[in-house]
Amino acid sequence: MTDFTKILDKAKELELKMKESQKKIKEIKVEGISGSNSVTVTLDGEGEMQSIQLSEEILKEERNIIEDLIVAAHNNAKSQIKVKTTEEISKATGGFGIPGFKWPL
Repeated sequence: MTDFTKILDKAKELELKMKESQKKIKEIKVEGISGSNSVTVTLDGEGEMQSIQLSEEILKEERNIIEDLIVAAHNNAKSQIKVKTTEEISKATGGFGIPGFKWPL
C-alpha cells in the first residue's frame, strides 16, 4: 500500500507544479519580428495577440507585402511561445515528457 501512497503523492505534486506552470505561461510575453524590425507582433503565453506595431516605412509598401510581414512576425512569435511553454512544462515535470501531450498552440 505504501507504493500506491507514494504514487498519489507524486501525482499531487505534479498537479501543483503544472498549475504553477500554467500561471507562468499565461504571464509570458513574446515579440515576433519581421521585415528588419518593420513589423512587431506581441503575443501572450496563450497565443493571444496583444499588440502589433508597423513602422512608418512599411506602410509605404504594397498591401500584400505588409500582410506577408504580419503573418511572418506572428509565426515568429508563435514559435517562441512553443519553445517557452515547452521549457516551462519540462520544469514542472522534471524533464519527463508526457506522451501525447501537446500545448494547444
